[in-house]
Amino acid sequence: MELFSNTFRDLENSLDYSSMKQKVISQNIANVDTPNYKAKNVTTSSFKEALQASMDNYRTDQRHFEFSTKNNGSAIVTQQNVTYNNNGNSVDIDKEMTALATNQIYYNAVTDRLSGKFSSLQNVIRGGK
Repeated sequence: MELFSNTFRDLENSLDYSSMKQKVISQNIANVDTPNYKAKNVTTSSFKEALQASMDNYRTDQRHFEFSTKNNGSAIVTQQNVTYNNNGNSVDIDKEMTALATNQIYYNAVTDRLSGKFSSLQNVIRGGK
């Protein structure tokens, strides 16, 4: 029996994604003047999802443990063929600041939803009082 629904796991993965994105954006902003620095981005990895799906298909008995990973499928990729400045740097500060604000809004929405789920759980534990 599962105490929590899959919503908690999805919200946890969303917070992990937002944290990873925050680190990558911070690295890009910190290296805005570094020559030949290539901007990085966080994407979801479809290869890992495909690999996970194929591994699930090869279970020969339902009593075998399922393959599960803690990773939420996010990966950091470097944008190689883009150059914005004469020194070979590919960081666009306006784009990074926009991504930072977007990620902050995303993080606030996820934490608000997670707080609501815990409030509902607390209400149930108290018997609705």
